Amino acid sequence: MLVKRFRISQIRMLYCPPNVTLGEVWINNGTSQCFMETLTVSITAGILLLFGSAQFWMYKKYGTRVAQLSLPRSKLYYAQIFITFLLPILAVVRFILQATVLKGGFVYGYMILSLLLTIAMFPFSAILIILERNYLLPSVPTRGHGLVLLFFWTLVLASESLSFINLNRDDWWFHLTTLTDEIEMGVFVTRFVSCVVLFVLGLRAPGIMTNRDYFNLSNSSTELNIQIDENDVTNQGSTFRNAWKKILVLAPFLWPKKDLPLQFRVLFCFLLLAVGRVINLYVPIYSKLIVDSMAAENPRFRWDWVLIYVGFKFLQGGGTGGMGLLNNIRSFLWIRIQQYTTREVEVELFKHLHGLSLRWHLSRKTGEVLRVMDRGTDSINNLLNYILFSILPTITDILVAVGYFISAFNGWFGLIVFVTMSLYIVATILVTEWRTKFQRRMNLADNAQTARSVDSLLNFETVKYYGAENYEVESYREAILNYQTEEWKSTVTQNILNTVQNVIVCGGLLTGSLLCVHMVVTNQGLTIGDYVLFASYIIQLYVPLNWFGTFYRAIQKNFVDMENMFDLMREEQEVIDAPGAGPLSVKRGTVEFHNVSFGYIPDRIVLKNISFTVPAGKTVAFVGPSGSGKSTVIRLLFRFYDVDSGSIVIDGQNIKTVLQASLRQAIGVVPQDTVLFNNSIKYNIQYGRISASDEDIVAAAKHADIHDRILTFPDAYETKVGERGLKLSGGEKQRVAIARTLLKSPSIVLLDEATSALDTQTERNIQAALNRVCANRTTIVVAHRLSTIIHADEILVLKEGEIVERGRHEDLIALGNVYAAMWEQQLKIDDMPQEQESEGDVNKKTSASSA
Repeated sequence: MLVKRFRISQIRMLYCPPNVTLGEVWINNGTSQCFMETLTVSITAGILLLFGSAQFWMYKKYGTRVAQLSLPRSKLYYAQIFITFLLPILAVVRFILQATVLKGGFVYGYMILSLLLTIAMFPFSAILIILERNYLLPSVPTRGHGLVLLFFWTLVLASESLSFINLNRDDWWFHLTTLTDEIEMGVFVTRFVSCVVLFVLGLRAPGIMTNRDYFNLSNSSTELNIQIDENDVTNQGSTFRNAWKKILVLAPFLWPKKDLPLQFRVLFCFLLLAVGRVINLYVPIYSKLIVDSMAAENPRFRWDWVLIYVGFKFLQGGGTGGMGLLNNIRSFLWIRIQQYTTREVEVELFKHLHGLSLRWHLSRKTGEVLRVMDRGTDSINNLLNYILFSILPTITDILVAVGYFISAFNGWFGLIVFVTMSLYIVATILVTEWRTKFQRRMNLADNAQTARSVDSLLNFETVKYYGAENYEVESYREAILNYQTEEWKSTVTQNILNTVQNVIVCGGLLTGSLLCVHMVVTNQGLTIGDYVLFASYIIQLYVPLNWFGTFYRAIQKNFVDMENMFDLMREEQEVIDAPGAGPLSVKRGTVEFHNVSFGYIPDRIVLKNISFTVPAGKTVAFVGPSGSGKSTVIRLLFRFYDVDSGSIVIDGQNIKTVLQASLRQAIGVVPQDTVLFNNSIKYNIQYGRISASDEDIVAAAKHADIHDRILTFPDAYETKVGERGLKLSGGEKQRVAIARTLLKSPSIVLLDEATSALDTQTERNIQAALNRVCANRTTIVVAHRLSTIIHADEILVLKEGEIVERGRHEDLIALGNVYAAMWEQQLKIDDMPQEQESEGDVNKKTSASSA
């Protein structure tokens, strides 16, 4: 009896079951449980314990504890912790059942190894979860769990999924023939579902702070002291949030609803895309048929199949559709559609920008706005190409392949393809997201290196003055070393991505190939051609997936560029036409301000309850110190801004109730700083009335006293004025502006210090032209030189936003108050050059007599 018990104990201490060795992989139409559990649990636990320990050390040394009030409160986080501890409990339960019921009381070494490693790795993963929740590394905001945990959960789910390979194994519990099989099946289902839920929760990271939580942390927090780089803040936000809403905003520009031929082009391009998916399916099918025809008992020369196969390859283009005929035709047809989208978006955005208020335009940089427009429209085209012709076809090919393998082979092949492709895509996205910060740091280091070299060489003389050549060289060396350090990190993370992708691809290929070869050898309905089909088809699917990371990063960048463009589109128009507004009807041109108050910002009121009337055909002038609100009156009348209170009325019509276009059409302005388009003189004058004839343009130039001057230029009226009209003098630009206003022939004229920047003689010459513009027209003049408005019908003196004096020139002089003081001051300034000239002559004479 003792000998018998000793022998039984010896049997129970075997590492693998009797007649099974660790090196045997395939047994009884399935994998060896001893081999599979040893391999999967060893790799999974080894990776977690090795890299997890390094992560644990980094967090403990460099991590900063997060304030508890900042942590998200989520039930999913506690579910994540619960499942993490549930899995080792299930492993203990299974081990007990195997030692008592399931295996007839036999316990083998691989069971003990699996149990011990499971008990070790899952609690350790829980420690890492808690660590990542409560600590932050001083680099960039977290975006979820770290790569170690994500890879661990992926391996755990993959190792559980490998059990499906044994679906046809003779002695496996999938058949549910006994109570033992039912118990084993129940434990497996519980374990598999738990692994799936844990994997999904790992992607969701419910216990980790989101970017919003991170950036809302108080800077004064004593428990968190992290320097946030502004570029990282901008780039780390989720670029895919509200992606569907962004696409819906773009949808009206994508479908050419007003162009029927373009609509047929769009449909035909999608038809070519669908045909390409079918061809991608039939290329490996015909490869299988050709191989089977040669491997048959009576081989046949199927030249027709070879011809069809090569034809399909010609249409397909090397497996990815990159150089195929279908892709070339589709690219050619899509050019017009792409141009339509670009045109519609740019025009709509340009129209929107012109509809925004002057306040918005004064606060933005024109170059920045134009750059956003260019990047935004380019991103739309790139985004469409990546999504419609790269990502969508690839996903469609995967779904078609899964369906085909399920129908033509069996469900296991479809599952292998689906799981492999899903893991490939998920791993690519996760690792790409993780390594983005390394790529960004490398770019910043590269910029710093270039800036250092340029700055040093531009200051070559300064370096020589102080003998700092060695210092500059060492600084440049340090910049290179810093760049190379970041480059190494970026390259290593790229290699990690490639390795992860390769492991997943080879794992799927190995699993499917083993299953396919086994079914071919055991005559289970598959042929040699079927193996060729499987191998070629799955490789064909992997080729476009190799670019998935690149496409993902490109889409990410395009979404960022689109977000900037959407920010422009979301800018609300401050000044809009009222519902039902009609055109302004100008009969006489009387302008009235009734108790108008206005401020550019709420805390600073520029105009305070001012009221005045400009009768039809009369001239009213505004004078006063800088900042008193003179130019603001003109801007309000043009309705660049809406008044805060009061009303502005033209011929009894409140300008808020009429169309802005009709209001501005009735008003002409000669501004202080005349800005011309970088075009010809003729174009700039004709801008006053686009439909004007050449005779009208010449007549306006003559009335503005610029015609004779224009004829002296080499190209006369076709002379280019340069950027902002800088090729013309100040007086010439003013005359062109006057001619433009004359050509417009407005009912109301606004002169905004039109001659303040000119010398006295030029001012006198232009004044005559201005008088012709203002003749018999309602005129409002903002004056700097009081001598130009002495003949005004009424002069209003503004000071700190209020009208302090009003009347004619003679009356205001007689009052002896603000206007009289301004007049005396200007007379002194006008006489000063003559006095200085006289003093200079006296000094010269004195010097000469002394000599």
